[in-house]
Parts: sequence; structure tokens; C-alpha cells
Amino acid sequence: MNKTLEFLAGGGEMGARIRNFDWHQNPLGSPEYWPQSLKTCVRIMLSSKQPIWLGWGEQLIKLYNDAYIDIVRGKHPVALGQPASAVWKDIWKDIEPLLSRAMLRDEGTYLESQLLIMERSGFPEETYYTFSYTPVLGDDGRPAGIICYNTADTERIINERSLKTMQQLDTLAQKKTEEEVYQQAARALSVNTRDFPFAIIYKISDEGQKAEMTATSGISQDHPELRRSIDLKEKNGEAGSIARAVEQNRIVESGSERRWRNPPPGAWDVAPRNFLDVPIKSANKKFPLAVLTVALNPYRKFDDAYRNFIQLIADQISLGVNNALSYEEERKQAKALAELDKAKTLFFTNISHEFRTPLMLILGPLEELLNKTSLNLSFSEKQNLEVTHRNALRLLKLVNTLLDFSRIESGRNQANFVLTDISTFTKNLASNFRSVIEKAELQLKLNVAEISEPVYVDRQMWEKIVFNLLSNAFKFTLEGTITLTLTSQNGQLVFSVEDTGVGIPQKEIPHMFERFHRVQNTGGRTYEGTGIGLSLIKEMVRLHHGTIEVESQTGKGSVFTVHIPFGKEHLPSSQIQIGQTDFHDTISNVFVEEASTLLDVELLTDHHAAVAASSSGRDLVLIVDDNADMRQHIQSLIAPKYDIITASNGVDALPKIARYKPSLILSDIMMPEMDGIELLRHVKDGPETSQIPMILITARAGEESKIEGYEIGADDYLVKPFSTNELLARIKAQIRIAKTRKLVEERLQGFLMQMPAVVALVEGPDYRYTMVNTMFQTLSGKTSADLIGRSIQEAFPELAGQQVLAMFDQVYESGKPLTKYELPVSWLYDNKIKTAYFDIVIYPIKDEADKLTELMLHAVESTGQVLARKKNRRERREIPYPHRNASAAGVDDGCKRRTAFCITSLDRIHGYYAY
Repeated sequence: MNKTLEFLAGGGEMGARIRNFDWHQNPLGSPEYWPQSLKTCVRIMLSSKQPIWLGWGEQLIKLYNDAYIDIVRGKHPVALGQPASAVWKDIWKDIEPLLSRAMLRDEGTYLESQLLIMERSGFPEETYYTFSYTPVLGDDGRPAGIICYNTADTERIINERSLKTMQQLDTLAQKKTEEEVYQQAARALSVNTRDFPFAIIYKISDEGQKAEMTATSGISQDHPELRRSIDLKEKNGEAGSIARAVEQNRIVESGSERRWRNPPPGAWDVAPRNFLDVPIKSANKKFPLAVLTVALNPYRKFDDAYRNFIQLIADQISLGVNNALSYEEERKQAKALAELDKAKTLFFTNISHEFRTPLMLILGPLEELLNKTSLNLSFSEKQNLEVTHRNALRLLKLVNTLLDFSRIESGRNQANFVLTDISTFTKNLASNFRSVIEKAELQLKLNVAEISEPVYVDRQMWEKIVFNLLSNAFKFTLEGTITLTLTSQNGQLVFSVEDTGVGIPQKEIPHMFERFHRVQNTGGRTYEGTGIGLSLIKEMVRLHHGTIEVESQTGKGSVFTVHIPFGKEHLPSSQIQIGQTDFHDTISNVFVEEASTLLDVELLTDHHAAVAASSSGRDLVLIVDDNADMRQHIQSLIAPKYDIITASNGVDALPKIARYKPSLILSDIMMPEMDGIELLRHVKDGPETSQIPMILITARAGEESKIEGYEIGADDYLVKPFSTNELLARIKAQIRIAKTRKLVEERLQGFLMQMPAVVALVEGPDYRYTMVNTMFQTLSGKTSADLIGRSIQEAFPELAGQQVLAMFDQVYESGKPLTKYELPVSWLYDNKIKTAYFDIVIYPIKDEADKLTELMLHAVESTGQVLARKKNRRERREIPYPHRNASAAGVDDGCKRRTAFCITSLDRIHGYYAY
């Protein structure tokens, strides 16, 4: 290279283009004669990685480097050597004043993120650049040209603008209605009128047939071309584009020639030419919820980035609308539930009042009869009256609980506080429980301190607090002590009930005071209860401005502690009663009588009942229920026809079932420790007890409960209340069915035992014998006692590797029967190996769920036939056939083959086979 042109060395593509350019016809002339200042600038430009262009001379003839190619784009490479005014005629009005200042006044220019509408790829395009114009002095010391350093900012500016728009849309998730979401979306789009000159949101209704304008951005409400309602059955113009977006549930692009004659330009100096209809999709509907109509930026190419940005906006609006609709649906559901709850509470209140009148008319006469000594009632008659009275009181307690619950739910449970000698009052209340607690062989300890501070309580509420906590302690304490403590601490009354009962699992403790919450599968005297007792206590304590808490450890017991402030300053003055008010202990008998029903006192011991059943020949029925009154009642109903044993829950019942083998089990479902469902599973899974019929009793009515009972294997199902005749009929029918089933099984067993064939039943993967008939025992030389419970491998180890064991494996794996004829079997008999042939069938026995339970072996000995055939075969081989000497007689080979075929065929017809 000419040494004078070394400044053009390198520079990539543009370096080569400048070197090869015909400068002789250009105003700049040959490069070797260029001024040194121009050569220096060119050298800097070609060696730089930053986009740079040079303009030289009066026309600012353009030179640029490789990095600048991306800026001129479609003007490359023609732009090289052209005047700047020709290259940038599209932005000349923007840059000419700046260039003139540099050339005429020797002043540089620096602009950041300058908007320039360039036409570089055949269309006007929004671009942003940070650039500077620096004058370059010629040899005469005056500006001879400029050097321009450029930084492209277009992508950054557009991304920042998009991000700002999305940030405006972030608040959509907080909107509570569909309308609020649309309005906020329109406000967010109005901030970005460069990308969205205007936007309209149409709400879609009538199954996609109508579009109603609901929000706008960048367009006046009185714009003559703005349509507020669009019938989407129209298929042209704006209606057609929106209709396609709705029907196809996708973005539809259209031009202005079909929609707008004078659309709003937004931030630009020209009107938008293209539009999008974007569906706002629903989470659970076929048609979109709305359509977002947007005018596109006339100076931005509609590429994937632009499309994805608009889709992201639509998705954000869709999310906001669906959230708002979900919120609205939840609000409606909550309102409906609140109204339902209010109606339920009102119903509880009304029904509780309605129950009280007939209950009083039941309790009054009952108490009058029980108090009369002149009636000379028999023991059983008096006992029935006491049971009726006890359960009427229990029903009264449930009615009162429902009434208290409804009052609290409706906010009408107002307390009346009175100054109370709390120590004496609490001690007297607790003493009501002493007899029933001690009868259960428990200890009741009262640690009641003398409280000198004034205590104001609602006496009826305090009574319910004390009795509920003592009743719960008694219900879940089977041995040990119940301790009631009353003391003062830190300006508060502290009342606690501690027990040594079954305790509460730690995971249940946070839920103990929630209404209707019950701890499942816990031990105790009964499973009965409403699940609202502790939640009521909590509300009553709260009305006293107090707190209640529980501490517990499974298997060690629980402590319920109540704190109530002393004095009356914290109480509403309108609810404070002056002086002592009359107090009637109306509920102590209810709690104590209910607790007494949990004591396990039976009329007849199980052993005596079982002995009576065996001696009388009557059927023995086991009654399982955690309520002593219910056990006694059922016992009194069926005792004339059946002998009875009883159990208080499933755990208590299992050993009695194993010992006495009752004819039928009558069990409640809801019981502590082990409920009726679990007891049923144990009974039906036990080989010795699976045939005992079991009737489940429950208070749950309805087909679902019955289906549940039958699905888990119950033989029958009784729903409380039931009549005596129904109960007796069900028991009689189930016992008769069980006896018939047993008789059929015994006859079948007898038939199988006496069959003139080998029969055996085996179960499990190791094939343990459950039955072997007489023929099996005779042939094997083993008794039933030798075989039952043992596996085939244990009883006959010599069968290992023989085909008969492979047959068992094949049937067990496939579940399909298998037959083999004249199978040889070898076994040890009288200390010698004996071999015989059998026709054997292995048959799978399955239950109603198609599950394999047993395999049956049926085998007929065929040793005689096999040996006879073998003997016949030997004898026939000694008979001289003509064909055996056919060769000597001159008979040809074809004749010999035909003769052999005929003889073999005759053998098969007569049943002779070679072995």
C-alpha cells in the first residue's frame, strides 16, 4: 500500500470500501491529497468500535465505519461519499441547524436520546440516538468538517416505555370489579400514546353477539367515528374485525381503510394506519370477556416484540378481570352464606323455643310419676321411666345449647353481671358432680381459695362454664383425678379444670375452640357431642372480658384455664345488676344425669349371658354402644327373644367376639377408641369371625350413609329412630341368613370331604392348606391336623421341582384355571416315594371384588389307565405285522409308509399312546 494511504489500513468492510471507492470523481478528491486533519479523523473512525460518521467539506461528504452500518441500514453502501443532506434527507430538518452551527460557528453539539424519524428500511421509523457533532478544523484553521459519535438508544427507550406501561397495569390485580379493571387498563394505556395512539375496550355480551364500549384511551367520547355498541353479526368494517377476534379467540390485525377515516394520532404527527383487536380471554367461557382495540404506532414495525408486548397487556387485563369476577363471585357466595347463616340461626332460635314446650310437657309428668310412691312400679318399669327422664333432660340440654348458640351467632346473647361469692358458688356447682365422678372410681379434688376481690359474673353463664369443663373432663378421663382450681393471680380470677385423661393431640389444640370441631378417633367414654360446647364457653368467657386456653399432652391429660378480670370497670354499666338476684340451678341435673349414662353398668354379665345362650339354645346377640341408656334400651327390646352381651366400644367388643362367637353383632357407628366402622373391618377380616352378621346403627339418615355402610361390608343398616318390630325383624332376618349360609357351607364342606376325588383348598402365596378332604388324607397318608395351616412346601417338600407346583404358581399369577391330564406326581408315603398319575384342575376362587382368595385343587387318579395303556403297547409290539417284513417280501417304501400310518391311526382311535 502507498505509504500516503496507510491511514486507510484495516477498518473491516468500510475500510475496504473507502480504499476501493473512486474518489477522483468525488468532491473530496484522491485520499492521498486529503488534509491531515481529515486523515487523522478517518484513522480514528476506522479503528473505533463505536458508530462514527464523518462529514467533510461544504456538502459534508459522508464517510462511516462498520459500526455505523446498522444506523444507515438500507442506505448502505450508497451513503458512502454522498452529501449528508442526501443521505439524511428524512431527518435533515432536525439535524441541519446543528450541523450549520458546527460548520459556521465552530460550536459542537451533544444530544441524548434524541427522537429521529428515519426512513432506513423503506418506511419511516421511530429511532432514538445519543450523538455529538464536533467541528474538525482544516489546514487553514477553520471548520472543514464534523465528526459524529453515535450511541443507539431505540431499544432502551422503547423497553423503558413498555415497562412503565406494565407497571401501570400492576394495580389491576387489586381491582374488585370488572369495570374498575377496564378503566384502570385504559388509564395505563393513555400514558403510552406513542405505542397506542388510542385504545378502546369493548365488553362482549349475548354469547359473543354484541360488543359494548366500556373504556377508552386517547380518543374523545364524542369522536364521530367512535361506536359505543357494535352488533357483531355484521361482518364488515370494525364489526367484522372484532367479530373475528371473538369467534376465533385470537388477535386480528386490520388496516384503516376498513375502519377509520380520521383516527386520533396520539403522540405522533400522522394518523395510525393499522389496528389490532385483542381478545381478553375468560378462564371458563368459550367467548372472550372483552376485546381490546388498539391503534398501532405508525413509526414502529409490528414485529414479534411489539405483538408479544400487546399480548402481555391483554393477559394482564385478563388476569385482572378474572380475579375481579372471582372476587365478585366469592362476595356473592359470602353474602349468600351470611344470609343462609342468618336464616339458620333464626331457625335454631325458633325451633329451640318450639322444642321447649313439648319437652316441659314430657318432663313434668315424668317427674310426677317418678316422685309418686303409691304406684308400686316394678324395677324394670321404674328403670324405663328413669331412662326416659334422663334422655328428656339430655334433649333439654341440647335445645338450650342450640338456643345459646343461636343467640351468640346473632349477637343477642347479653350477659347480666352480678356481684358473686365466686368461691362458694363454684364449690357448690362442682359438688353436684362428686357422686358420679366417684362412682366411676375417679377422684374429684377441689382447690378453691377464698377470693376477697369483687367478682362480677353472669351466674347462669358461669354455671355452664363450670359444668361444661367438668363434663368434658369426666367424659375423657377413664382413671385418675379431676382437679378444679379457683384462685387469684395478677388482678384476675383464675379458674381451671385439670384431668388425667386421654389428652389432646398437639395438632388439634389450635382448633379446640372452633365451632363444630371434634377430635377424631380419641379415647373416652363416648363419641357423642355437638362440637359447639367449647366454642360456646369461649364466647361466654369473652362476654366477661376474659380468656380461655388449653394445655394438653396425649395420654397424660388436659388443663383448661379461664382468666376473668376482677371488678366491674371493664363491663358495660347497663348489664350490671345491683344486689343479689334470684338464681335457679336449672342445668346441674342435666349435666349430672348425662354423665351418669356414661357409666358402664349392665343388667347381666357377659359370662352369664353366654352361658344362658348355650344352655337355652337361643341365639347370642352382642350390643356395642357407648351410651349405657341405648345399650339398656336395645337390650330390653330384644332380651325376650335373644340372649345378650354388651360392649361400650370396639376395643371392648373384640375380645368378647373372639371368646363368645355371638350369632349377631349390633353396633353403633360413632364410638370412642374404636368406632363401628373399624370394628366391622376387624370382624370381617378375621377368618373365625368373618361370617358373623353385623348390623350398624347410626343417627345419620339418607341414602349416602346407607351406601357407605354397605360398601364397607355391613350386613344391614339401621337408622335411629327405629321401631321395635323393625329391629327384631332385621335381627331375625340376618341370623336366619347366616344360619342358612352356614348350613350350605357345611353341606358343601361335607360333599367335598366325601368326594371320590382329591380336593384341597390353599391360600396365600405360599399355598397354606385351609381344607383337605378324606381322599386327600387317604392318598397322602397325612391327617387334616398334619396339613391345615401348613404350606405345600412344608407338608410335601418332595414336590419341589415337580409340575404340580408349577401349576399352582401359574394359576396364582394369572388368576385363570388350569387343567393337566395324567400328570405324574411323586410324594413320600410310609417313608417311601410313591408315584401316581392324576387328572388335575387348579381353580382360582375370588371374592366379589375379583380378588384372589384361595386356590382349589381337584385331582382324579388316572394311574390305572396309564399303566394299562403302557402294558397294551408292549404287548402289541410283540405281534408280527406284515409291514415289518415288507422289505423282504418286496413291498415298496410307499406301501410301508401307508401301512404304518394306518396302524398308528387305529392305535389313536382305541386310545393307545406310546410313552
